[in-house]
Amino acid sequence: MKPSEVRTVEFKDKVKSIRQSLLMSQEDFAKALGVAFSTVNLWENGKTSPSYKGLRAIKDLCEKHGIEFDAKVF
Repeated sequence: MKPSEVRTVEFKDKVKSIRQSLLMSQEDFAKALGVAFSTVNLWENGKTSPSYKGLRAIKDLCEKHGIEFDAKVF
């Protein structure tokens, strides 16, 4: 990668990374966020993005577990 190139992490990759760092299944992650399993599955497959409420829930869960949350990625 050239120095002038910026590597961007897609939301689907970031949310999966957060979930895996918490050692949670998609179902457990969904329960922790208060969303349906299918919602997390859609996020991780890049089919949809979270609402503001969903982003807030992810941010709060990250803070609770000491995981860095970069809202710019989302």
